[in-house]
Amino acid sequence: MSDFIESEVETGWVAPFCFGQVSVQKTSRGFELYHRDDQDRDKLEMFRNAGDAIEIARYDDDGNYRPLKTAPNLRHGWRMDLGTVEQLKRALDNFYPGRLAVFAAWKSGRLRTTPLRETLDRQSGMYRIAAKISDAQIDDLVADFCTSNGGCLRTILWKRDKAGATASIKLPEEKFGPNTNQVQTENATQATIPLLCQEACNLLVAACRNVVKAE
Repeated sequence: MSDFIESEVETGWVAPFCFGQVSVQKTSRGFELYHRDDQDRDKLEMFRNAGDAIEIARYDDDGNYRPLKTAPNLRHGWRMDLGTVEQLKRALDNFYPGRLAVFAAWKSGRLRTTPLRETLDRQSGMYRIAAKISDAQIDDLVADFCTSNGGCLRTILWKRDKAGATASIKLPEEKFGPNTNQVQTENATQATIPLLCQEACNLLVAACRNVVKAE
């Protein structure tokens, strides 16, 4: 993974670029990271350890816990100075756990996606009932839960079932395009590395269960 990131930074990721809501700038000292909305903002809180990204990503601007790290509510007001590519990789992985590995697999053509129905069918215990969700309910739930506008910034690569049905007919086509910027922002001039979604997350599975139980 480290070799992949280093290669991408040198050949593909010409700074500045964005990874989700994190903007990355190349400096004479290494790399500077901040919320992409804070490009012209002064007096940002300074961090110099890649591990600090865990705490930055833990809560939103109002102090609420962020259970979904790819939700579009990363808090503002911070800046991170890092010296090496390895530190950059660690920080980005702390902001968005697992997304660098998924992107690397996708770039190399090795990424396997899992249909939602397959994910639900393999659930056990209290989540087994989630598999009973109807297609109409999936359309509504995924459109609400996964929308980039207030839901999740991942680009959906998985299908609804093995037949290849779209995850939700109520989401725009752009939600399924890896080359589309899912971040709603005025600062859209920087290249963006996509946050890719290869299978439904645990939170979506839990939401499917809640929909079925509500009936």
